[in-house]
Amino acid sequence: MTVLAASGSPAAPPPRISIYRHGLVVRLTHWINVLAISLLLMSGLNIFNAHPRLYWGAAGADFDPAWLEMKASGDRGLLRIGALSLDTTGVLGLSQASDGSWNQQGFPDAVTFPGHRDLATARRWHFFLAWVFVINGAIYYLSGLITGHLRRDIAPARRELAPGALWTSVVDHLKLRHPVGEAARRYNVLQKLAYLAVIVILLPLMVLTGLTMSPGVDAAVPWLVSLFGGRQSARAIHFITANLIVLFVIVHLVEVVLAGVWNEIRSMITGRYVVPAEKHR
Repeated sequence: MTVLAASGSPAAPPPRISIYRHGLVVRLTHWINVLAISLLLMSGLNIFNAHPRLYWGAAGADFDPAWLEMKASGDRGLLRIGALSLDTTGVLGLSQASDGSWNQQGFPDAVTFPGHRDLATARRWHFFLAWVFVINGAIYYLSGLITGHLRRDIAPARRELAPGALWTSVVDHLKLRHPVGEAARRYNVLQKLAYLAVIVILLPLMVLTGLTMSPGVDAAVPWLVSLFGGRQSARAIHFITANLIVLFVIVHLVEVVLAGVWNEIRSMITGRYVVPAEKHR
């Protein structure tokens, strides 16, 4: 049914509202994180290529059987996770370099930093970027606590955690239905829980497991190694955590595309976000 104005013509839709959604500190730390995490991931893959296997427990003279490995078998690249083996030729285990040669390594050069096998340079960049990431994260945390951003925008309210509210949000996401009008002014509960999991669990876990792999930190804080069940376990958890963050970023980018690329990017550059209007009946 179409709503008619007094003149008999269809009523005009309500004007879209521009709101100030992201503060300056949130925007700056977001873009610094984009750069830092991207290069951390790429340099980390270069480091991983020096020994593309993962173990549980402590490192000894002989490593325990790897639960994950990337290797070449003849002219095929293989990814093995436990008893499962996958042919990953050209991507994992065996990949083609920029000069056309085939390299036996975990990840291809195209996704590593630097773009060739160089453990020393990758380690230096990785440690430098890790401190950039930690300092940037500390600024975000402190600013969020002072301004109330974490409590107001990230922490879900009790009513949002009710089973009915959670299920409604899940259904809306599955149907690719995005909020409009008043509901678009704030994050939905699934967004809040995802951001909260990354901020409170994944990122601190990635930092702590990264520190555990440093001999200098181990000497100063030996209980970190015990906390994670050994240096090899810390390395495995570090790898898993990094992949979960990559998964979060992929889902985040998909949501940005579905919700409106320009509106979302503009809000992270200028802070201004245009609230989509409610549909008229």
